[in-house]
Amino acid sequence: MDPRTVVLHGQELSFVDSGSGPVVLFIHGILGSQRQWARLVDRMDDNQRVIVPDLFGHGDSAKPMGDYSLSAHAATLRDLLDHLGVERVTLVGHSLGGGIAMQFLYLFPDRVDRLVLIASGGLGREVNLVLRSATLPGADQVLRVAASGPVLSRLESLGQGVAKVGWRPGSDLRAIWKGFTSLADGESRRAFLATTRSVIDLGGQSISAHERLESMPKIPTLIVWGAKDRMIPAWHALSAQESIPHCRVELFKEAGHFPHLDDPDRFAALVREFIHEED
Repeated sequence: MDPRTVVLHGQELSFVDSGSGPVVLFIHGILGSQRQWARLVDRMDDNQRVIVPDLFGHGDSAKPMGDYSLSAHAATLRDLLDHLGVERVTLVGHSLGGGIAMQFLYLFPDRVDRLVLIASGGLGREVNLVLRSATLPGADQVLRVAASGPVLSRLESLGQGVAKVGWRPGSDLRAIWKGFTSLADGESRRAFLATTRSVIDLGGQSISAHERLESMPKIPTLIVWGAKDRMIPAWHALSAQESIPHCRVELFKEAGHFPHLDDPDRFAALVREFIHEED
């Protein structure tokens, strides 16, 4: 994937735009980036145009002081689509990206054809204690030490050591580690905390889409979840299915919070089938 850059609201946003045909917009989660979608973009067929941004505060995009709410991210994505001359899209959102996708649908319903939610935020209160703890006072100081160069080096050495005896990290651990290492940068750390605190408090997820689900446009919706997700419980998918008409749920029995990385072939096939099936 070859990233491009556009200036939106005075800040640089990095994104990938490739292919031609109906547009699929991929939205990553907290501490994610466009790189998480690389293996999936390669598996999409030649009949889709794929747009993959780094959200503000993530990856190669700017990390300004300011608003990191779901609505702010959704408005930025709308502006990106306007810049590219794109009217309608299929939204694919993972974790935080799922919450942004639902907010986008709520704010700009005429611009969404289909919705794919992967281990999505916003469908229940429960979320892992690690993310809840990031909302506590003093979290910045803790992360500054935990993600410092010396600590990261020791953790990496430990990982290399256990790899020599045959242990291999799964998709969840690899993705989380990549995101965690970005917190060594002060701007990334500040953006992470602002993003997390916009959707989570000490009790769990603070933003819920449930009260809006039944009033949202009735579009085809696919929910994908890993049955072994330790970040957001998989039963959120089944709860959401009761409130979303035209909803299909697919559980990956051996996957965790990143089912699209755990089995990219199966996930890409699901998305291709979902895009092409009749309403």
